[in-house]
Amino acid sequence: AEGRAFDAELVAKPELITVYLADHGKPLTTKIAKAKLILLSGVEKSEIPLEPAGESKLEAKGKFNVAKGTKAVLEVTLEGKRPSSLRFEVK
Repeated sequence: AEGRAFDAELVAKPELITVYLADHGKPLTTKIAKAKLILLSGVEKSEIPLEPAGESKLEAKGKFNVAKGTKAVLEVTLEGKRPSSLRFEVK
């Protein structure tokens, strides 16, 4: 069985969502990453495209419902890798 290809940290604010990616502590390049974040809050579901924003970072600007308890699913495809998904919960 294959483990996770990378680690991700989600920083969710109502006007900015940032995802930091690392491979065992080393920053991952996100220049040609394709990614989206699916936010699930109660019955509300929203899909947010994430754009590369510098080294090892993806982000989206807008208005987001990121109340405590909101669940998020990150779907990301990095260059030369299979698609991956990770789950988060806003605390």
